[in-house]
Amino acid sequence: MKKTFTYLIFCLLLFSCSELQDPYSLIFEDLKSQKGLTGKKAYLASPFTAAGDRVYLIGNQDGSFPDMGWHVEGEMGGIWMHPIKLMDGFSAQIQIGDQKSCLENAEAFMNYPFSNLIEYDLSTLGLKVERLHFVPDGKEGMVVLYRIKNVDKSEKSISFNWSAKVDLMPVWLGERSKMMDEEDQVNFDEMSQTLWAKDVGNDWYVSWKTDPKFQVSPVANSCEFESKGKGLASTFNTELNIPADGTIVFPVFISGSTNSQLQAFSTLAEIQENLAADWFSKKERYELIKSTAQIQVPDQELQEAFEWVKYNTDWLVRDVPEIGRGFGAGLQDYPWFFGVDSEYTIQGLLATGRKELVYSTIELIHNLSEKTNGNGRIIHEASTNGVVFNPGNINETPQWASTIWEVYRWTGDREFLEKYFPSVEKGLTWLLEENDSDGNLLADGYGMMEIHGLESEMIDVAAYSYKAFADAAQMAEILGKTALAESYQQTADALAEKINAEFWVPEFGSYADFIGTADEAIHLIDGAIIRADTLNKPWAVEELKATKSKLSTLTKDQKQGFVLYHNWVVNTPMEVGVADPEKAQIALKTGRKYTNPFGVFVTGIDRDESAELEEGSFSGSKVFSYTGAVMTLPTGVSAIGENNYGNPDQALDYLKRMTRSFGFALPGSIYEVSPDYGMFTQAWNLYSYAIPIVTQFFGIKPDAGNKVIHIRPQMPSDWEEAKIERVKVGENEITVTYEKKGKNLILEVNQSQKKWGLSIEIPESYQQVKVLGKEVSSDTQNGYRRVLMTGEKVRVEAF
Repeated sequence: MKKTFTYLIFCLLLFSCSELQDPYSLIFEDLKSQKGLTGKKAYLASPFTAAGDRVYLIGNQDGSFPDMGWHVEGEMGGIWMHPIKLMDGFSAQIQIGDQKSCLENAEAFMNYPFSNLIEYDLSTLGLKVERLHFVPDGKEGMVVLYRIKNVDKSEKSISFNWSAKVDLMPVWLGERSKMMDEEDQVNFDEMSQTLWAKDVGNDWYVSWKTDPKFQVSPVANSCEFESKGKGLASTFNTELNIPADGTIVFPVFISGSTNSQLQAFSTLAEIQENLAADWFSKKERYELIKSTAQIQVPDQELQEAFEWVKYNTDWLVRDVPEIGRGFGAGLQDYPWFFGVDSEYTIQGLLATGRKELVYSTIELIHNLSEKTNGNGRIIHEASTNGVVFNPGNINETPQWASTIWEVYRWTGDREFLEKYFPSVEKGLTWLLEENDSDGNLLADGYGMMEIHGLESEMIDVAAYSYKAFADAAQMAEILGKTALAESYQQTADALAEKINAEFWVPEFGSYADFIGTADEAIHLIDGAIIRADTLNKPWAVEELKATKSKLSTLTKDQKQGFVLYHNWVVNTPMEVGVADPEKAQIALKTGRKYTNPFGVFVTGIDRDESAELEEGSFSGSKVFSYTGAVMTLPTGVSAIGENNYGNPDQALDYLKRMTRSFGFALPGSIYEVSPDYGMFTQAWNLYSYAIPIVTQFFGIKPDAGNKVIHIRPQMPSDWEEAKIERVKVGENEITVTYEKKGKNLILEVNQSQKKWGLSIEIPESYQQVKVLGKEVSSDTQNGYRRVLMTGEKVRVEAF
């Protein structure tokens, strides 16, 4: 068996050669070197994940596996190997003499970057039990390790039962791809001591076994739990002897296959044989995730949240045969692929060095979009069986154009640009030719706000369309399509003018939710009044009734901008930088009203005066709904908008609000709806953290195509020292150190490619600038002195 160098060194330091054959104890020992986060007892009955790119497990922190989720009702937990589910979960029982105890109602949960540990108190039996989950990279299986400690002075003979709740079934929308769930059957292969199950109507398999040194035999089910579906439980038993003060580790290996029993058995053997090597390989990969774009800032909570949000994104990676490799939107109900979620998250992935995941996800979304639409329209949502549920909301297509541009800015990959620019051209043609019936450059249809009836000319669609055409103009110019570049830029300029003229509503100090007719607005107001009244928001009811009264004086077909919901998308003009500076400051100030301690309300009319006191659990609907929700994406968008218009302190305030949700329910993760509702981990959280921190606070603006990196820090006023290490731009890698003492500023940059240009940009308010490094040129632009330098290390001191 091949072992990584790290693994061998670790073994030599901690274990004798004979102990090298026990990888299970080695894993528990290595866990001591990792930083884990302890869960709150109040949230032990809430979910967690142990995740790999092929297989993941979802259960509750107390060790149970209740039915959870609504996409496939009650089935979104358990063990999944997309596009099928393997198990609803598992349970275990320990018996000493006549005393029996099911391993349930755990007393503690610890989350680690790529594993989890659950602790059970069995002191009545003289035992302490820990349950560890680990899913190796690239393997169709996982391992569960039980470490059983004898905590008193007597030797113990233990009867250990382990029960699997098999449930081989298809993913959401399986019926559309002819994946039909049938009954499951369980078998026992005595020679290999392996239990396995098959769906009788499909080549779907799951198998499980322990280490050969433990003899097992099937027995009657024990500690069984109720669950939905056509699955069934199966239990095996083994006898264990533990000396006084001794410890034994009992492993259970689980694997799946969508091809054959033989493949499932082969995976079991592979996971067992390579367990230690897989553990240290994954540990090394996670250390690379941590060290890439690693920050040191005065706010330690923010620093820790940023580190773990990078891990959270990795938990969502799905590698599905014949579909592709990409990341899902969130767990537990959105483990599949989304256009818009990818478009936001990819920007964060680029800033944190995940180029390979960016490329594979773009290829996956592009292929699904081409197969489904073929006209440049980007899909919204697709299950992991390749079935597209929604062919695309309007905003996703312009956001695709900007995503392609961002990838080029960070990588400088011209082949990539040439490959995907045709999809940008087709998409922008589709955007205006198929969705702009009145020819005013404002496409009609649903944007980010999927409120029934809210499908007129939406502000977010307009803002993202502006950015798409501006970005496409730059791409076209690079590819030598000068006439097309000029046309795109003209459209972007026209959209900028329309956004600042037609969407701006002075009496509200805000950009409009949408542009539509008075008749359309009155219809929507009636729904908004019902919503606000139901939520007991009298101020919103009063405001909406006043707006309705005013609308009654307008002709029914008169079009204008309306502020009805105060939806978060009114902040997108500031997010993309299209807002006039004066209007931006007014709109940003208005937007700050629609917050609570965790961030920005999705729909502003859901807020009232008590919002700033709402620091506890979110009281959401039993039927999943975003009504009343505060979410990380709107909060991140607001932070980005504040930074774009010179307000880093306010941007930091939004980041601090988001960070209050970090670890609130699941240690190491941030929920989709703050602080503890919806998806318990969410991909686009990376966008909401990485863009404000990496590209705005540290001011890293890549131009990899020209081998130049622009650096213009914009730090919060109370940050006197900050550092970011190993930011990847093309083949280059930079580290930026920022120090501010009184009126003095010191900025130091190290890069791996010494011939690249580093454009250091310092406010003109500094009277003197001292440059240490090879200066190529210097100029002044927009209130900044720009110094272009080369070399492995440059330093600028400003006074």
